[in-house]
Amino acid sequence: MASLLLRQRRVSALGVSRILQAVNGDSFRLQPESNCRTFATFGVIIRNYSSGKGTAKLDFTDLTRPHTWYLNARKKQRKVFLHVGPTNSGKTYHALKRLESSSSGVYCGPLRLLAWEVAERLNKARVPCDLITGQEKDEVDGAKHKAVTVEMADVTSDYECAVIDEIQMLGCKTRGFSFTRALLGIAADELHLCGDAAAVPLIQELLKVTGDDVQVRSYERLLPLVPLEVPLGSFSNIRTGDCIVSFSRKGIYKLKKKIETGGKHLCSVVYGSLPPETRTRQARMFNDASSEFDVLVAGDAIGMGLNLNISRIIFSTMKKFDGLERRDLTLPEVKQIAGRAGRYGSKYPMGEVTCLDAEDLPLLHSSLKSASPTLQQAGIFPSFDFIYMYSRLQQKRGLYQILEDFLENAKLSENYFFANCEEMLKVAAVIDELPLSLQDKYLFCISPVDMDDEISSQGLTQFAENYAKKGLVRLKEIFSPGSLQVPKTHSALKELESIHKVLELYVWLSFRLDELFPDHELASSQKVICSMLIEEFLERLGFQNPTSRKLNSLMAKKRRQYL
Repeated sequence: MASLLLRQRRVSALGVSRILQAVNGDSFRLQPESNCRTFATFGVIIRNYSSGKGTAKLDFTDLTRPHTWYLNARKKQRKVFLHVGPTNSGKTYHALKRLESSSSGVYCGPLRLLAWEVAERLNKARVPCDLITGQEKDEVDGAKHKAVTVEMADVTSDYECAVIDEIQMLGCKTRGFSFTRALLGIAADELHLCGDAAAVPLIQELLKVTGDDVQVRSYERLLPLVPLEVPLGSFSNIRTGDCIVSFSRKGIYKLKKKIETGGKHLCSVVYGSLPPETRTRQARMFNDASSEFDVLVAGDAIGMGLNLNISRIIFSTMKKFDGLERRDLTLPEVKQIAGRAGRYGSKYPMGEVTCLDAEDLPLLHSSLKSASPTLQQAGIFPSFDFIYMYSRLQQKRGLYQILEDFLENAKLSENYFFANCEEMLKVAAVIDELPLSLQDKYLFCISPVDMDDEISSQGLTQFAENYAKKGLVRLKEIFSPGSLQVPKTHSALKELESIHKVLELYVWLSFRLDELFPDHELASSQKVICSMLIEEFLERLGFQNPTSRKLNSLMAKKRRQYL
């Protein structure tokens, strides 16, 4: 299956950050003739400094006052409401109720799945709502509300109400700067922030200079969370409503097979590298009381706000590999995942949490008793506007060198840290070899490519090379529609997931360069087929019964309709 992609160059690099996006994902369109006056219209205020000769120059590396970058937001006297508390405490529910009653508004979430859920909720409540993520745009007639992934937050529009979910992620090393941008930049009369209380002191400090009115509203869990004194022990003790958590793809499928071969349960599966559409349908099957899929096997993706009817969380391990080392779970990771048990409104009167093995119970219990550490800094990253203007002062034209020099010389205040851009630099090193403009190089660098994935990295390289040579990129040049099949092995499944990433990358590029990546519909339809084939594999794995075989038949029929 991997042979569907041409192998003209091998790239060894870390995964590219999916979220170094500017306003509406397209501020890279800033034209070369931009001058300092044009630059100021982007909401950026540059401070002057004096050289040794006394001539005034613009210091494009001064990032000490990021709140001044967002002129629309600074024109407002915003009312900021911090809804803080543990998981399943109703904090997001109250913020969304206010959003629903507003005349205009935006929801910013960390996951496409959460944006989908909010858009669906508002539209069902007869509040027209657009859905906008990096890969899709579903516009509804008359909509004055939007549900977006946080990277797509529009800081140029005015709203009555805005909601930013999981606001504590502004401390995330890779994605934190997108939450900081939304916090400082969204121009809303009311800004509702939902998340962990550990973010409150930092947010209050960041907003001292904005003139916003900040109020804190604290919440308690609506249903109790009970840490059990005994481990699961045998898999025969698995029961309906359980969610067993693993931090590796291999571990997830191993657990699914063990549980299903017992003959009592069928398992839905949710983990990060599954296509979002597949994750959504798997979660819905688990939540559906009439479904046979009564147990969930999941990765740490469930810790980020997904609404799941879980009775008991079971940690299969309290360690995870973070890309550098195998380490103990952090306190916030434990609390975010464990807190998903006992959702208010489900049939379960409480949430329970335990471990597969007794040796892991002490870390679980100590984590749940402790308060999350207070956040000290928020992530930040320069927009393309800064990079472009800085490049005008440099003899080096490569994006890699420009970025490296900028980050080395940039100045930050003590409340901020630079987002980890090592992945972006490694992509820039590859893209710099191609005859592309700075804007185009930046675009490819911020695209949702996974450079840890060989097929995905090859896809990006091929797209960029074809774009540089021809200016027009056809999907069929590297992909053969109609050749996809249901995977028969785990390695084939992994390849299919990788091909889905390549198709998703093409769709992302086609939204931004629609005339030059014209096969948007073809890529979208093949992406849907990928998701269906992956689901067919999931349904066939492990214990089977007549109903699940019937479901496979229905999936195959639906796939043939797309074909």
